[in-house]
Amino acid sequence: MSTETTPIMELAVDSLEMSALTKAQLSEMLFEQIGLNKRESQDMVDAFFELICARLIVGEEVKFSGFGNFQIRVKASRPGRNPRTGELIPIQARKVVIFHASQKLKDAIQSGAGFSSEAVESF
Repeated sequence: MSTETTPIMELAVDSLEMSALTKAQLSEMLFEQIGLNKRESQDMVDAFFELICARLIVGEEVKFSGFGNFQIRVKASRPGRNPRTGELIPIQARKVVIFHASQKLKDAIQSGAGFSSEAVESF
């Protein structure tokens, strides 16, 4: 039995100039760095997010080890106020998506550690 570890695939995100990471950028990274064609890359990213949405819609929690958890929470109806007029307005009960970051992600953010190969391996 070999004691070698499986190498972790590392995607370079240094070239991102925008303040938000988009699905199009994820798709482009899959195309450039993994070798999928553009259509496959876009389909993979879309399928990933569709799966997450589908699980949340049916009320399941979505967990990513080392990253965090997405959950649905039901917020009860409550009285609200129109800030412009001060008029009381009832706010209907609704479902919201909440995200809880993992401790590893929180620690990485606090320390300012980027996702170098060492940081990626710890996840």
